[in-house]
Amino acid sequence: MTTDPGTTFDRVLAESQERRALRAAVAALGRRYGRSYFTAAVKAGRQTDELWQDAGRLGYLGINLPEEYGGGGAGIFELSIVLEELGAAGCPLLLMVVSPAICGTVIARFGTAEQKQRWLPGLADGSLRMAFGITEPEAGSNSHRITTTARRDTASGGWLLSGRKVFISGVDTADATLVVGRTEDARTGRLKPCLFVVERDTPGFEYRRIEMEVAAPEKQFQLFLDDVALPPDALVGDEDAGLLQLFAGLNPERIMTAAFSVGLGRYALGQAVAYARSRQVWQAPIGSHQAIAHPLAQCHIELELARLMMQKAAHLYDAGDDMGAGEAANMAKYAAAEAGAKAVDQAVHTLGGNGLTAEYGLATLLTASRVGRIAPVSREMILNFVSHHSLGLPKSY
Repeated sequence: MTTDPGTTFDRVLAESQERRALRAAVAALGRRYGRSYFTAAVKAGRQTDELWQDAGRLGYLGINLPEEYGGGGAGIFELSIVLEELGAAGCPLLLMVVSPAICGTVIARFGTAEQKQRWLPGLADGSLRMAFGITEPEAGSNSHRITTTARRDTASGGWLLSGRKVFISGVDTADATLVVGRTEDARTGRLKPCLFVVERDTPGFEYRRIEMEVAAPEKQFQLFLDDVALPPDALVGDEDAGLLQLFAGLNPERIMTAAFSVGLGRYALGQAVAYARSRQVWQAPIGSHQAIAHPLAQCHIELELARLMMQKAAHLYDAGDDMGAGEAANMAKYAAAEAGAKAVDQAVHTLGGNGLTAEYGLATLLTASRVGRIAPVSREMILNFVSHHSLGLPKSY
């Protein structure tokens, strides 16, 4: 499967037959597992490994990765379809945002031949997973304040990496973490971003779980790195192009987060619509009343609009327009997070007391839907981006 960079957006809006077939196939896989499988895994404290492995075996996890390394040769557009449809079936794979989308993309675009051979086939078939470490306790949304630093180890020719990260997803199941650090520019003395692959069993690489109120199989962790010795080839790409490489991963992250939110919203809306069609208190089902029907219709409209912006962002990214994709990806992430959270809230409200029961499984989505509004970047920071970069308004910071 390939993505044609010359495809006009008008054709993208309709989706090709190939993409529609992908959407239908992934939806069928999602239905085979469903929400009950997902919630059972969460309650048991285990991972959704069976679904992950099936998705990998069928080629869905690596659909965006190069064919020569076992991927599908498509793009982020197709990968976003996979996550959206799994989410719409009630079983989103959050690590898809990280492993194939961020890490797989960065290594495919900037990694050495050895790094590509080492990691991409496993990321494509699901046998390997990779986490992504950027957020720090004192940095938050300000990546310029990242203090994790790497310095040359003159004895080995490699690197010594020190720092701390927080809210890093799936470290316990990931074979490695792509860590964003900083190195000193020999010309200016300033620190510049660089990316390093740190394998999980590397001495000095420690992680500690953060207890969260989010019902998800993927857990959150703090990372502690104290002069972690890395080989020379742990550095991904060019030491002087770290910022470019970083943003090459952050745009797919935003697009995939939008897919996560759209899928979640679609699942919640589907549950609410089914309930509104069958629940009868007076002479007709409650869905016949405009007070119920109109808010659900509005949620559907807003989810569809968010999906269109997500598709635009994915199209621009796959076509190589990183700057255009940056603006669209931020807008898509904002729109999808708002639409997804609203759909979940309205679904719970539609079901009334039943919306808070374990039987219907919507209440846990209230917390999950907020993830899209907070991570990987808050909606307020996206509004800052749009006001400054799109509208040309002055900064307050």
